[in-house]
Amino acid sequence: MKKLALALALSAIVTSVHAQQRPMTPGLACAQARQLVLRNGAIVLGTGTYTYDRYVRDLSFCEHDESLEAAWVPTRDTPQCPVGFRCRSGDLDFFGD
Repeated sequence: MKKLALALALSAIVTSVHAQQRPMTPGLACAQARQLVLRNGAIVLGTGTYTYDRYVRDLSFCEHDESLEAAWVPTRDTPQCPVGFRCRSGDLDFFGD
């Protein structure tokens, strides 16, 4: 039983070490944030202390029933940096407008 507990504790430590931090756009230059999206194709970027979203380079990183929506994020040198796109479902009309 002690071996199992030790194995679970070690597993939790190793897992947390491998967790990736998401890049925070307010600390990046606009060109750096754009390059992250272009290089990765799809990436989750932090845009504030508790805010984040997934940004994509093109439609190939979205589901087949999604479309692209232009996306801007705050960066160190630009309040609204055009980093790429977000994938959006076609049925976002909550109020029937």
